[in-house]
Amino acid sequence: MTGCSSLNTSAPSLPLSGAVATDVKADIEVGEKITGESSSTRILFFTLGAETEYADGVAYSAGGSGGSLLPFSAPNPVESVKAAAAYNAIQKSGADVIVAPRYTVKQDDFVVFGTISVTVEGYKGTITSIK
Repeated sequence: MTGCSSLNTSAPSLPLSGAVATDVKADIEVGEKITGESSSTRILFFTLGAETEYADGVAYSAGGSGGSLLPFSAPNPVESVKAAAAYNAIQKSGADVIVAPRYTVKQDDFVVFGTISVTVEGYKGTITSIK
């Protein structure tokens, strides 16, 4: 049986896919460093041990879209684990946002078996006022 292993550390910038104009301004207080973790295991076509709660509305890919172009295709499993790690960091710390998130992804793939582990590090962002 053969397989491969990869490790990726990234700090994605905020993708922009259009112009946004608003009169709303938020003051965010940056606090201490926070972390969150998540992992999943794949056996054949089944995913085991995956989280059931995710941070939604965050695009992780460079193209500004975390999903697929096809409406019937499954979501990227790495992106799902990243979203779960972000959710865990926010819930554990009580943050409103993660400021300057940095994701470390460890992925092992052995044809019929694979694991994905993600750790997110950043700073606690608390919205103090919205004008």
